[in-house]
Amino acid sequence: MAQEINPNDTKRAEAYELWMNAPNPMVTFFKTLNVTKLVKISKHGRYKFNMLLCYCIGEAASSVKEFYILPVGKKLICYDTLAVNTIVKNKDGEVSSCDILFHNDLELFNAEYLKYTKQVFESCENRDLTDSMVIGTSAIIDTEIDGAVGMNSGIFNNPFIIWGKYKKKLFSYYLTISFQFHHTQMDGAHAGRFLENLQNAIHRLT
Repeated sequence: MAQEINPNDTKRAEAYELWMNAPNPMVTFFKTLNVTKLVKISKHGRYKFNMLLCYCIGEAASSVKEFYILPVGKKLICYDTLAVNTIVKNKDGEVSSCDILFHNDLELFNAEYLKYTKQVFESCENRDLTDSMVIGTSAIIDTEIDGAVGMNSGIFNNPFIIWGKYKKKLFSYYLTISFQFHHTQMDGAHAGRFLENLQNAIHRLT
């Protein structure tokens, strides 16, 4: 469920005044994650690497309350659920967008991930969850990248994560991600907490 709230009734009131009309309110952090656990689990064939990372993103964000509030246009919208977006290469060779509702239950999240990415692949139509706060992602898996900065469109203010190929160093695997967020939604400390949560969520997977 999504509903408009008064910024003055939230802890983001000052940030709303400072950043809603800023020419570039988006901030980008870069972090290199140890994704050895994800690689090892995905190599067993039960789960896809991308799905596991999306799940960990949802888990990491779910404990940071700022993720549940998003500036949309000039309004501040409060959500009670989160979703993670993934980009699907559809059957026509183009890309489509697919939102997956986050569930703490990995098996349920995986089942819906497989179901809806297949649906989007076949239909070539986007799947948008407008009642959830959506975390965008984009995986550039054909090449290694050191980072990427998303555009400030002024239309989509959702947090956004981009990554490329993971890299192997000795017996471990590492992945550099970029995390872009709207300063009205959260401050650097909140973003930093999310990134630490993300690394911890990866380590906790079994």
